Order: sequence, then structure tokens, then C-alpha cells
Amino acid sequence: MNLSINLIKNAAFTSIIVMILTLPILGLPMGMSGIKIVVRENYAVVIYIGISVFILRLLQPFIYKIYTKLPSIPEASHGMQRTIFILLLIFALIYPFIANRTGLGLGVLALIYVTLALGLNVITGFAGLLVLGYAAFYAVGAYTYAILNQFYGWSFWMCLPLAGVIAALTGLVLGLPVLRLRGDYLAIVTLGFGEIMVKLLENADKITGGPDGITSIAKPSVFGLPMVRRVTEGQTFHEYFGLTYKSEHQIILMYVIALLLVIFTFYVTNRLQRLPLGRTWEALREDEIACRSLGLNPAKSKVAAFVIAAFFAGLAGTVFAAHQGSITPSSFGFIESAMILAIVVLGGMGSSIGIVIAAVLVTTLNNAQFLSDYRMLLFGALLIIMMLMRPQGLLPAKRPLLELPKT
Repeated sequence: MNLSINLIKNAAFTSIIVMILTLPILGLPMGMSGIKIVVRENYAVVIYIGISVFILRLLQPFIYKIYTKLPSIPEASHGMQRTIFILLLIFALIYPFIANRTGLGLGVLALIYVTLALGLNVITGFAGLLVLGYAAFYAVGAYTYAILNQFYGWSFWMCLPLAGVIAALTGLVLGLPVLRLRGDYLAIVTLGFGEIMVKLLENADKITGGPDGITSIAKPSVFGLPMVRRVTEGQTFHEYFGLTYKSEHQIILMYVIALLLVIFTFYVTNRLQRLPLGRTWEALREDEIACRSLGLNPAKSKVAAFVIAAFFAGLAGTVFAAHQGSITPSSFGFIESAMILAIVVLGGMGSSIGIVIAAVLVTTLNNAQFLSDYRMLLFGALLIIMMLMRPQGLLPAKRPLLELPKT
């Protein structure tokens, strides 16, 4: 009886705290009425959330008992990863034929986040380094293409590898000063680097356009054939192939480019994991002191992780700039870095397949229109549930294991 009373008290206390925290955000939202800012009272949502938290807190012991009896999700072996990857690839190839224009745009964004998360997985999942400013490399790739296209007329295909290289050099510049740092100190330094990059883009208005960013960024072409309705000189894509012009052709091209980039990133990162460099990252992640005692060089491994991860972020940034057609510094802030890191954690650190699934899930939730007012609330709740019930991620990677034969 005492336990029940304590549980009820605890549930009521938790519910009250949650309602107090959500009241300024959801209960008193601000909006515009003409030119005036007004507060629209919406206490019902806060009360519903409080009741839901109270009920869930009361049911927590029973939910936990049911959860402990459920079969655990096995670690993703190499064979399982290959099978899941083939199934996901088949679905990705079919998707353009069943999705509308809005769905294709969402698919492009999801694939861009998959590339970013796979790149960050090299630093965080493989090498075990906590980075909170990964969007800075993303911004370098996007602005490299935007600036070269606006001022020098360079095409997408010319800027794509160059943007990756410039982002990799940026990763080298960042990686060298942080060789001696680890843990929270490394996270704080990378967080500062990400914020410095945003402020630099905002203040260099003559080059980057300042807070307004850069607009009218050119879309990629196919063998020099632009996918537009008409051009003053030459032929367009649909004229050359005798097709009827459709605006969906351009978004399908962006989807194919993003998909090829994901396949390339997935293949390279998985190959790196099996190379000696990948084994060094694993030793660095488990214990840096032991890594040094084995004669390995953690400094070079850290720099290599930063450079490789930044390279993939630069490629993803180029595709993002071409897809959106315009970019602003606000698109590469801390929220972006936090979201990419959350995808890696949700999918399972070191698990490429888990990260692909988590990236698609998070992108869908983040862009769902019916969840627009509560997306961050649901996103935070999802993270809390994952940390409590499955901290290893949706589909954790299978760690290599070597056992001596029993005698």
C-alpha cells in the first residue's frame, strides 16, 4: 500500500513539473495579430500532457516488466547488415516511382542526413570522439558550391569534389589543435568552432550574403543539358531526349545524386572500419591510454577521422545547396549538429545500417506537417525513451569477438 501511495505521489510530482516546464512553450504560445505580438492561451494542451505523464508514470513498473520479457533485438552481424542494406536499397530505387514531388523532396533531405550521419559516425561511432559542431563542415561544402557558382559560374559537378576537399582541409585545420583534448573538452571546442563558423558566414556579407545567405544557386545538369523549360542557347534535357518537360525531372535527378552519395559513403566507411585505420579507431574509442601502449598513434588517427568525416559533410553540403537553391547561415547552427549527432546515437554508434534507419525516421518526424507544433517535444521524448530502454541504439553493430579455444 505504501509503495502505491509513493508511486502516486511520484507520478503527481512528475506531472506537475512537466506542466510547469511546458506551460511557457505550449500553454502560452506567441503569435502575430496584424503588427502586434499577442499571447494565445492554450492551457488544454498542458493539461493533456500532464495527465499523460501522470498515467505513464503510474504504468511505468508494468511497462518495464513487459519490456524485460520482450525478446531483445540482436546485434547487426555483417550478414544481417548486408541483407537489410539490400532491402533498403531496393526500396530506395522503387521510391521515385511511388512518391509525389513533396515525397521526393523529403527523400532527398533524408538521404542528405544519412550521408551526414554516416560521416559523423566515423568520428563519434568509430573513433569515439564527441563532436558538437559537425554542421560547420556541412556549411563549408554548401557555401563552397554557392560561392563558386555565383561568382565564377562553376557547375555542380566541378564543385562537388572540390567542396569535399575544402571541407576536409577545414577538418584538418580543426583536428590539429584538438589532438590533446578528449571527452567534454573536445566537445566544447568543436561546439565553439561550429558557432564561429556561423558568425563568420553572417559577417562576411560581401562574400556569403550575410544573414540573408545566397540565392539562385544553379541546379545540376546531365552531361551539360540543363533540366529547365527553355534556354537561350543550346538544348535542354527534355529537348535532347525528345521528352515532355516536367519539373519532377530535376527533383528525381537530385534524388539519384543523393542516393549515389549515400551508397558511396556507406561503402567507404564500412571499408575503412575493416582496414588497420578502422582497428586503430576502435582501440582509440575503447581506451586511448591502451592505444598508446600498443604503439599506435592516436594523434594521426584523430586527424584522419576529422578529415574523412569532414569530406563527406562537404559533399552532403554541396547536394543540399543544389537541392534547396538557396542557403543561409541559420541552416547550419547547433540544432543541425545536434540532430545529426542524435541520429548517430539513435541508430547505434558504429552501426551504419542503424544510422540509415534512424536518419530516415528523424527526417520524416522533423518534416511531418501534422507534428509541426510538437516535433521537438516528440523528438526529445524519443531520445529519452531510447536512452532509458535501448541505450545501444536501434540496431547496434556487432563488435568483433575473438575467443581462445577451450582446453
